[in-house]
Amino acid sequence: MNKNYLSHWTLLFLFSAFFSACNPEKNDPMPVAAEDVVKKAIFDSMKEWYFWESELPLTFDVTKYNSNEELLDALMFKPLDRWSYLTTRAAFDASFTGQTTGAHGFSFAFDQQERLFVAFVYDESPAGKDGWKRGWQIVEMNGKPISDYKNSQGGYSFSLGANEVGVSNTFKFKLPDGTESTRTILKGAFQTNSVLHKQVNEIGGKKVGHWVYQSFKATAGLTPTRSQEVDDLFTYFQAEGINELIIDLRYNGGGSVAVTEQILNYIAPNSANGNTMYTNKHNGNKFSNNRTVNFAKKGNLNLSRVIFITSRGSASASELLINCLEPYMDIVLIGDNTYGKPVGSFPLSGFNRSLSSNNVELVPITFAIANSQGRAEYFDGFPVNFPVGDDPAKNWGNPEERRFKAAMEFIENGTVNARMMTEFYRPKWEMIDAFEGLQKEFPLY
Repeated sequence: MNKNYLSHWTLLFLFSAFFSACNPEKNDPMPVAAEDVVKKAIFDSMKEWYFWESELPLTFDVTKYNSNEELLDALMFKPLDRWSYLTTRAAFDASFTGQTTGAHGFSFAFDQQERLFVAFVYDESPAGKDGWKRGWQIVEMNGKPISDYKNSQGGYSFSLGANEVGVSNTFKFKLPDGTESTRTILKGAFQTNSVLHKQVNEIGGKKVGHWVYQSFKATAGLTPTRSQEVDDLFTYFQAEGINELIIDLRYNGGGSVAVTEQILNYIAPNSANGNTMYTNKHNGNKFSNNRTVNFAKKGNLNLSRVIFITSRGSASASELLINCLEPYMDIVLIGDNTYGKPVGSFPLSGFNRSLSSNNVELVPITFAIANSQGRAEYFDGFPVNFPVGDDPAKNWGNPEERRFKAAMEFIENGTVNARMMTEFYRPKWEMIDAFEGLQKEFPLY
């Protein structure tokens, strides 16, 4: 196993790290039935790499489990682990670089009145090319009002067909100007964008960069691993000469740790250069893979603070970004408390022939990560300074969009209007507590 394999898959959505070596797959002297080979490989890989390896049994009867998923569920350290999962290598690779197949390319969110709105749209998706925007209210799907999709538990079940290219659905919208529009589109294959919105505003003599970021995705084909979108974004902000920055992570469930490092090096003040960005810790078997990463300042921004817009869906790499900056600059959180995922993963099929030959990708929790002050135990998430509810009825950059308005108000006045905080509510999508490795908080349709 060469070193490039691990350095390529630096994740936090799945946090991750670089490694210098890997152990060859161990030869088991006991014969294993063909149908149990993958199950045995999952257990062996967990014993070698799992962060909570000490909680696993020394031996394990894999024949008791009917599926790989059932076996992994039995092995997971449930008090803390909500994230280890199984997938295929192709699905994992596509997710890492944002390639999507069989979707319309949008997500939606409810407001306080349980009205349904488009929450965000990918530019190159069928929905994006059809001109859909955040803030469009969805009043019907396939001729049925949204209320018809409500289930007996009080939630909503939306069935829009198989995740295959060519599947058609029809949506009726109420647009911000009060008019209605009905659109029929097909599911397609497309490259997602991570930067959903960027702009520069002026307030109180300050130039404020506003950036809506949906996922820490790497750009396919770039070496070292990084995001071209991020480089382009900071080129724009530097040319504009911003001296304040609002980063909107409300729909960001994580992504590549290499991209997180890239962003941190742009944002951190000059005084952080050369100092510790983060350290990570593996299980006792992999102690030699522990490492410390230092800041290597990029660009000419020298900000003294960052305002983050967050939600219960802001997880993993989003929290790493916040945690690593906190020792070096003022951090303000507006919105809702973050998710709470201070641990990370990387794919293990490259270390086990049985997994790779059977196209099984195992992505368990493999390490914890801490900032320069040793802060690593934030399983309850980061609390916000100013609780403000989401406002999906308004598009990005709208000065009246609740969370953006609160962030601009803080920059101008040093506080947020108390009325905005007393009106705080937690939308349905922000209460979802099932984070299964992929971004389930914001299902893509």
